[in-house]
Amino acid sequence: MNGTETIGVVAIFFAAAFTNNILLTMYLGMCSFLAVSRQVKTAIGLGVAVVFVMTVTSAINWLAYYFLLVPFGLEYLTYIVFIIIVAAFVQIVEMVIERVSEPLYNALGIFLPLITVNCAILGAALFMIIRKYSLASAISFSAGSGIGWMIAIIAMAGIRQKMANSKVPKGLEGAGITLIIAGIMSMAFMGFTGMISLN
Repeated sequence: MNGTETIGVVAIFFAAAFTNNILLTMYLGMCSFLAVSRQVKTAIGLGVAVVFVMTVTSAINWLAYYFLLVPFGLEYLTYIVFIIIVAAFVQIVEMVIERVSEPLYNALGIFLPLITVNCAILGAALFMIIRKYSLASAISFSAGSGIGWMIAIIAMAGIRQKMANSKVPKGLEGAGITLIIAGIMSMAFMGFTGMISLN
């Protein structure tokens, strides 16, 4: 990898994490973001799991696409193959977390298996194919997207914990104020737009 390619890979990483944050600018992965962002500890656990799953499955999906689907003319199976790879890998991660940290496993609850259907993970895999990334760029993009997703959920969890003792107008309690905060965070991340672009 020469110097120009390295700069490109680094630029893709930072663009995916900040300027084109997969959660706050593309709104992928919102369901688990809103549901699990009540406690910082849980948000960190899920964030790390999403980064790990997104990075590894994107690399596996890239290899499967270019070395299995394309050579045999099976591109029409892309969605199915990508989902199967993500589901199998999430199952492995779930078993590992259960063995290593049972409190984290219990805290994540039903949302750990829901990483399988987190559209941000499938979205990252599809974006790398649509944009024709090399393997290094695909790994950089998916790692940056995962870290951007983790930054967003940890920031939301921190704000929601601080707001636990705040007075919120009755009509905005719960989901209302959470969506307003998400909108403000989204505008803040969109402020990075134009610094680095993936398009």
